[in-house]
Amino acid sequence: MGQKVNPHGLRVGVIKDWDSRWYARNDKVGDLIVEDYNIRKFLKKTLYSAGVPTIEIERDSNKVRIYIHCSRPGVVIGKGGAEIEKLQAQVSKMIGKPVALSIVEVRTPDTNAQLVAENIAGQLERRIGFRRAMKNSIGRAMRMGAKGIKVMCGGRLGGAEIARSECYHEGTIPLQTLRADIDYGFAEAATTYGRIGVKVWIYNGEVLSQTLRTTPRTMDLSKPQERRRDRRDDRRGGYNRDRQGGGYNRDNNRQGGYNRDNRQGGYNRGPRPAGQGAPRTENKEGGSN
Repeated sequence: MGQKVNPHGLRVGVIKDWDSRWYARNDKVGDLIVEDYNIRKFLKKTLYSAGVPTIEIERDSNKVRIYIHCSRPGVVIGKGGAEIEKLQAQVSKMIGKPVALSIVEVRTPDTNAQLVAENIAGQLERRIGFRRAMKNSIGRAMRMGAKGIKVMCGGRLGGAEIARSECYHEGTIPLQTLRADIDYGFAEAATTYGRIGVKVWIYNGEVLSQTLRTTPRTMDLSKPQERRRDRRDDRRGGYNRDRQGGGYNRDNNRQGGYNRDNRQGGYNRGPRPAGQGAPRTENKEGGSN
């Protein structure tokens, strides 16, 4: 069965950028990828209550720069910046390199797919009905200007013995359009019946590159257009085909057919001209044919 690819990964390099931006030698790439994973895992766990959908990491020769996107920056910064300095020291000690932390505020958390998914998962853990949680999130996202949203929950919904998935959507979600800005988020709710997965797709409109913005999407009529030749002309078959071969309306230069002319035989053939009848031959017995 066909599955859904991650919309963010599909659009990286087209309208979206990488979350990790650095270069390294081949023998160092694997270690740095693991280091990025550990940094994100630690920060996500520590700052979960602050609503952190994205963590971007940049590296140069002697420093690691980390950009933390969060919906509640006050929780991360703390009073007088004490919390962020403490967090910076912990990350620097963990990786053994100097670290610079920067906070980026998410101004519309209701249209951020990861934050919406985590919000629904939190409501499920607080025993709020999954349908109510999904529909409330959809309504808030559409009111905040989203062009479309789809939410899917899967697992033992409502404590059912058999797991199932339920999906609600509103608006449009053009997953196959690469210039469409589609945000995707996933979260899990740990309930007494087991884990429930929450997936969210949010469509925020199209993103046009500079080339697409400046190039007119109309046909240039100043240049002569080559007329496309219909390839069906040379083929047999068809009710209204032309004179290339057979058919109901073929012309009088072909043999056979309902309306053929005075050629060889047929239903409506005319009389032969005088003197052009079939020659008479005599057989060996003296008779004539």
